[in-house]
Amino acid sequence: MEQRISLITLGVTDVPRAKAFYEQLGWRGQEVEETVFFQAGGLALVLWGRDKLADDAGVRNPGTGAMSLAQNVRSREEVDEVIATASKAGAEVTQPARETFYGGYAGYFADPDGHLWEIAWNPGFQLGPDGTLTLPDFSATT
Repeated sequence: MEQRISLITLGVTDVPRAKAFYEQLGWRGQEVEETVFFQAGGLALVLWGRDKLADDAGVRNPGTGAMSLAQNVRSREEVDEVIATASKAGAEVTQPARETFYGGYAGYFADPDGHLWEIAWNPGFQLGPDGTLTLPDFSATT
């Protein structure tokens, strides 16, 4: 199996509401057959009805699971801006932005279906002009 992710699918309770929420964050998606696709750098974020996802996966209830999505940004100020925009769009801020143990700055919000998003500025993670994250060589710091 190659070490990459192509799509992240969020099972949502109300596709139009979820689409409107992400559009209020400034994302632009394409809706096809009650499924919304957002290009997100080198992968796609997909919004799909939770019941349809459960049926497709062959499970009774996909739940939300213990996971979070993360977006690294270019500055502390951008962390605050993104979290404020999400809050205005209807997100619940679950952890206000704060200093982190790794010398960065981050906070969390939950979208209307409870999916957690971390918005972080990490001085050790470089972002390309298109937002592509390149992990540092961790062995060089040990």
